[in-house]
Amino acid sequence: SVNIVALGNERNGFSEDSQQPSLIWSYLGRSALISQINSSLSASHIGNQVFTEYQACVFGNVTLVVHDCPVWDIFDSDWYTSCRLIGGADIIVFKYSVNDKTSFQELKDSYVPMVKKALNHCSVPVIVSAIGARKNGVPCSCPLCTSDRSVCVTTSEGVQLAKELGATYLELHALNDFYIQKCFGGVLEYFMIQSLNQKSSEKMKKKMQKRYRVQPPQLEQPAKMPILKGEASHYNADLHNLLCCCQCADVAFYPEDLSMAVEAHKIILCSVSHVFMLLFGVKSLSDTHDDSIVQLAQNLFTVEAGDPFPSSHCGAPPCVLPVRVVVKDSAFCSCLPDILHFIYSGAFQWERLEEDIKKKLKDPDETEHVLEKVKCIMKTPGKLNTVKDCKSQQIKQHNSTSLRLFFNTPVLADVIFKIQGAMVPAHKAVLVARCKVMAAMFNGSYLEANSILIPVYGVSKDTFLSFLEYLYTDSCCPVSILQAMSLLICAEMYQVMRLQHICELYIITQLQSMPSRELASTSLSIVSLLKKAKFHHSDCLSTWLLHFIATNYLIFSKKPEFHELSVEERNFVELHRWPSNLYLKQLADYRNYIHSQKCHCTVM
Repeated sequence: SVNIVALGNERNGFSEDSQQPSLIWSYLGRSALISQINSSLSASHIGNQVFTEYQACVFGNVTLVVHDCPVWDIFDSDWYTSCRLIGGADIIVFKYSVNDKTSFQELKDSYVPMVKKALNHCSVPVIVSAIGARKNGVPCSCPLCTSDRSVCVTTSEGVQLAKELGATYLELHALNDFYIQKCFGGVLEYFMIQSLNQKSSEKMKKKMQKRYRVQPPQLEQPAKMPILKGEASHYNADLHNLLCCCQCADVAFYPEDLSMAVEAHKIILCSVSHVFMLLFGVKSLSDTHDDSIVQLAQNLFTVEAGDPFPSSHCGAPPCVLPVRVVVKDSAFCSCLPDILHFIYSGAFQWERLEEDIKKKLKDPDETEHVLEKVKCIMKTPGKLNTVKDCKSQQIKQHNSTSLRLFFNTPVLADVIFKIQGAMVPAHKAVLVARCKVMAAMFNGSYLEANSILIPVYGVSKDTFLSFLEYLYTDSCCPVSILQAMSLLICAEMYQVMRLQHICELYIITQLQSMPSRELASTSLSIVSLLKKAKFHHSDCLSTWLLHFIATNYLIFSKKPEFHELSVEERNFVELHRWPSNLYLKQLADYRNYIHSQKCHCTVM
């Protein structure tokens, strides 16, 4: 069989002719050597087309498999699939439109280096195909002339790319019989014949080796390691649930007649808007250099006069009352619940917010008026405010990056953790939203529910800070395996399962990337990690570590910690050990045979 991988889009991105046949399909349909063509689409996990697979017969009885990948996003969405495709290719075809300079530049700067890495220095023939007639005339050959290079891809640019790849360069001005069959088809069929000859030669060489030499025992593959699946993020859902249950609310919005109240949380509002920062005193007027933000805060809201935090007796926690904010705009106030749902859901469902406000107000002018105010609230100081800035891809994961500003700072903090003599400020709203144990602790009949200063035991300061950072940002970056294990124990203590899974994956990734020599010399005790994982109910990690010890049996069996395994664990390791006792016995017999024949071992 011959495997061909075609990468790139030969259609001009600005062309209206979207029905133009592809280069691969044109060749398969026109070539007299091709028969029995079948095609199928393959899609990624989000449903977008990634590549088209063609299967056909060439030269009568040779199977031809072609993967046509017009979308370069395969490298971003599924790197392992793309590596498998490129690594198994006998021929690689790059194709681009000479009238699409942007696509060519992306191909040259981003994806050609990635393809080089995936090829892993294999001698795979590559064809670079420049397709189409340049719309701005024949390009100037003068090296100083750049008048046409911003529009079309010049011949010299294509030739230079081919040189970098060690490829054959073709210019196909049209997808007709001459260019498809004579030019492209001739080169492609030449490489197909070369590939078949090489495979036939390698196959014959292997047959000759088997015929005249006694083969060594085959080392079986180690048992497959258990697969740990990561848990999807529910960060935005946690914050949205916080709004729905109104736990730890510290601000209440009222219309001017005080007929109703909408509760919210200052920390969430300030994390997404400079208007709320100014309103709640996080920023002062002197710190705000955008007059539109100051004007909007003054015209739209009024913070009720008086101290919203009455003083309490010494030693007793203060009774924190929500800050009362009057909304001066009645239309905006009526849509405030929908606006808060938009903010708490991650601030990336702009289209849904538009629909909700249209249904509620039913007046186009009022709808536009309210949406403009929302844009002004969400804007970045000093930047123009456009609808595009409010689209999904522009503000996605906005909360997770903005809440980082309030991590480990006393600004708006309403609880302080005392750990190893240090004081760590935090915000109950974030803790309650992200951690069920802390939600029960702050809202139940526990002592912590009415305390500001809360001592923490059994966890180091650095580990607890990493735990809090995950709650605020939904990200975790341990610096070592031991820190990841400490963070896993903390996550199990507070029942944050996704963080526990992240730590498990980090430990597994680090151990898998460790070379055998480093694994043999490291002072890190894998058995100790195994016992901690079992004690803290990390079943997936403990099972994986047992398989890891069994797979690296020759290394771990020589370490003193190996004898700390329980009888049950030792039996499991012996059963799944690699290499097996049977293989070692066969290898010893083979060595004796080689020495008895007075010849050299082909393996050792």
